[in-house]
Formats: sequence, C-alpha cells, structure tokens
Amino acid sequence: MDFSLIFFSGDEKNKYRFVLDAARYADEHGFTAIWTPERHFHRFGGLYPNPAVLGAALAMATRRLQIRAGSVILPLHSPIRVAEDWSMVDNLSRGRAGLALATGFSPVDFAINPAGWADRRRRTFDAVGTIRELWEGAPVFVEDGLGNNVEVELHPQPVRSELPLWLTCTKNPETFEMAGRLGCNVLTALIDMTNEELEEKLALYYKTLEEHGHDREDVVVTLMLHTFIGTDLDEVRETVRPAFTEYLRSFFTVIDSQKKNLAPGAGVRDISDADQDELIGFAFDKYFGRGALLGTPDSCAAVVDRFHGMGVQEIACLIDFGVEEGLVMESLGQLDELRRRYA
Repeated sequence: MDFSLIFFSGDEKNKYRFVLDAARYADEHGFTAIWTPERHFHRFGGLYPNPAVLGAALAMATRRLQIRAGSVILPLHSPIRVAEDWSMVDNLSRGRAGLALATGFSPVDFAINPAGWADRRRRTFDAVGTIRELWEGAPVFVEDGLGNNVEVELHPQPVRSELPLWLTCTKNPETFEMAGRLGCNVLTALIDMTNEELEEKLALYYKTLEEHGHDREDVVVTLMLHTFIGTDLDEVRETVRPAFTEYLRSFFTVIDSQKKNLAPGAGVRDISDADQDELIGFAFDKYFGRGALLGTPDSCAAVVDRFHGMGVQEIACLIDFGVEEGLVMESLGQLDELRRRYA
C-alpha cells in the first residue's frame, strides 16, 4: 500500500504555506505523491483553482514526490491545453507528473465554460485518448482560428514517456466501468458512498478492465480518506470531531444543492437543527470507525487492510479538512509510522 497526501478544502489564512510544508515532509519521508484539486468560486476549497500552477510550485520544492492533479475538471478546458500544462509540470519536476480527470459536479464551476456542462462526461472520456496521444509524441488534428483542420503536437515534450492517468470515480458505476474500458487508474472517495458500494464498484472496474484486455497489475486504485493519526484514540476523536462534523455539514448542504427534483423538506437544510446534529453525529461515527484514517496507527491499520482487500493500492490522505494546521503537521509522524508498516 502506498500513501500520498491530498488537499481539497484549504485555509485562506495561511494560503499555501501548509501545502508546501506538508509536501516537503512527504518528500523527505517516503510518501508516494501529493495531489491538489481544481475548485472554483467556493470559500471552502477556493485556494485551488489551478492544480498545474500549484503543481509547478510543488515540483520546485520537492525532489522525489510525484506531483499529481486530483483532479482537473476536464470539461472546463481544452484537452490539448491540459496536456501542455502538465507537460510543463513534468519537465519542472523531471518526470514526476500524474493527472486525474474529473467530469465536475458543481454547476458554479462551469461559469468558466458554461458550454461544457451538458456533455461533461463525454468530453472527459474523449479527452483521455487525445491527452495520451499528445503525451506519447503523436500529433492530433484540431480546428484552428480560421476553421482549418490542422495538426498539432505537444511542446515541451514531457520527460516521462507515459503519463499516469486516473479517472475520478465516485457515485456513478458507469464511470468506474469507463475507467476499466480505457485502462485508466481510479481515484475515488467514500463521501456519499458506503464501503460496500465501493467494493461493488471496484469489482465492476476490475472485471471491465480485464474484459478489455488490460492487466490489473498495470493500474492503481487510489482511495481518498480523511486522515488524522495520533497516539490516543479518544484524544484523536475529540480533536477531529468539530472540524470533521462541520466538513460533513458543508458536504451535505452542497449535495442538496446539486440534486434535481429534491422534494420540499427532503434536504438536510430543511430539517431541524437537532435532527441535523443527529444525522451529522451518525455520519461522523460511521466514518471515524470504518471510512477514514482517524485514530492511532494500530486502529487505522485495520482500515487500511480492509481497503487493500478490495483492491486499493494507494491511500490519498486528506489532511486539510479543518483541524488546526500545526496539529496536522505534528500528526504526520504517526501517519508515517503507519506508512512504514506497508512500505
């Protein structure tokens, strides 16, 4: 099992200091990668509008850590521009770039490119071939400003010959299936999905992968888990409870806003404060025990073993969900102890 760090929410008070400090620690202690997302126009996550720009900075601050986008919202962009950006990151990092592509879930993000929303899934899946071809040195045909069909190739040429490419897969089983068809790695998360649902979707992914002639030994399933590890289980629980419950509350509110045809009174925002607290408390207890790396190295090892048995090869540890940054940096030593058990 490999261990990486992933960021998603962020604290605007200290801007990018935390990301850089954590990246340097991970680089020095044998972690596999650092992932940064693409998010737009949200206070919760607004630090990360461009993973290629932040990836370039991380490339210059580290020596061996893989620099990955987790994820690029592909329908907002031209795939040839995405390939250009990440070829630059690959050159700056001397061959350490990796890329996850996501279809996008927030309509507000698509203020950048409103036309990309309606067919965002097709755009994302079609881009896989284009990005791979460009990365491997093959030209592709595109339309220029005069409407001519012209041939373009990637400059600068990347350092690594093959781009590690993930599809971000969450609730929709069709996305897991498409990742299998395309022979892509998978980046996934448990938010809004049970452990049992994840196991079913990973089984579908591996089945589809083999049906389309891909070797399961050539792919990586990366699972994002909220992470804070200490030496005392009860102390960890009380440390993370305020931040993680608020994180869950924000998540449920966002999910409500994305659901179509939600019946009046059916959303989290429509129930009483007491019922909200009970729901959030139930979710916290579920994730704390089974769906996150929140605890001690010993308690979290059982969680890692469970997901390894499902076919997960990498844990992307989400560390910026609201716990005070100094405490998180101190906790990385315990996370490293867990990591070393699987090295």
